[in-house]
Amino acid sequence: MMRTRWITGAAAFLIVPFVLQGCGFGNNEGSEDMDEPPEEVTEEIEWGELEGETEEGEETETEAELEEGSSEESSNDSAETETVERELYLLDEEGMVVPQTFELPKEEGVLNQSLEYLVSDGPLTSMLPNGFRAVLPAGTEVDVNLKEGTAITDFSTEFRDYDPKHEQAILQAVTWTLTQFENVDDVSLRINGYEQETMPVNNTPIGESYSRENGINLENGQVSDMTGSDSVTIYFLSQNQEDAYYVPVTRRVEGQEDGNMLEAAMDELAKGPAADSSLYDVFREGTSLANEVTMEGETASLLFNEGLLTEQEGTAIAEEALHAIALSATEVEGVQEVELNVEGVEDVVKVTGESIEPLARPALVNADIS
Repeated sequence: MMRTRWITGAAAFLIVPFVLQGCGFGNNEGSEDMDEPPEEVTEEIEWGELEGETEEGEETETEAELEEGSSEESSNDSAETETVERELYLLDEEGMVVPQTFELPKEEGVLNQSLEYLVSDGPLTSMLPNGFRAVLPAGTEVDVNLKEGTAITDFSTEFRDYDPKHEQAILQAVTWTLTQFENVDDVSLRINGYEQETMPVNNTPIGESYSRENGINLENGQVSDMTGSDSVTIYFLSQNQEDAYYVPVTRRVEGQEDGNMLEAAMDELAKGPAADSSLYDVFREGTSLANEVTMEGETASLLFNEGLLTEQEGTAIAEEALHAIALSATEVEGVQEVELNVEGVEDVVKVTGESIEPLARPALVNADIS
């Protein structure tokens, strides 16, 4: 019997291309607040003087070098403007941080451009899907430089003008938007040239830098010992009036002594969303791994019980389940592909009747969801 939140018929409209990509997860600790700069000093600094500058003696990688090293862009030529697909992390109606794909003008300064499109009432306004909004306060000016894998983000003072309840979401959206680029590992934050070790309103710790290892849409799960725990990032479905889309959730789990984070991730995915969540399950009730996860190189072999199969198709697996498995599994460090099998079934297929090839991560999470 399916859980009450299972989206019936969702497989029919979720057509997912799978492209190789992966990323990791974990936990970084923040540090103490730094003193606010004197008001008179802040007022003397002109924002234009900060454009393209870092601390004296610092050398930064150019945006051209970033473009050359990025493996995540695809472009379309048109008669007027060449565009490129970018993944921007926005807020949905439930306050969840969600990746959405947009065709942006292809230009130099991709890090600056990506953050400029996160500013409310900015260039993204006319392109926003229903139910989504940009995360940075209106009027915020941005400047980004890349140094040894760290995107040094410098915001104007308008950045401070945000709702405190969205503070973590803003930090996560900025971090996950910038770290989509291959050359960007983490993000540091400045306001008007001054380094920030915490966010300016509710003092969420940043430390020297913030990365995807800090998580996104954080849940504590049922872990009591936070110091001895690990974290996994898994993907569930959400839906507004028009579209379905995947939402990443980072959940704390008991420490994995054997290092089998992939098994922990699949167990959490099978547990489904939190009881108070607006997200939808991607599995039928009772779905679970039927055996231990095995690895050969960067390919993981997963054997599920028959709960993974759709009731209607007998030996078929729904597209939304395949997509969630691919996204969640490749969040685990070292996993690039997934070979998927079901206990007692020789030939497992998609609901379309196609054979299931090894699953890899799509280049863009929600690019082809409709």
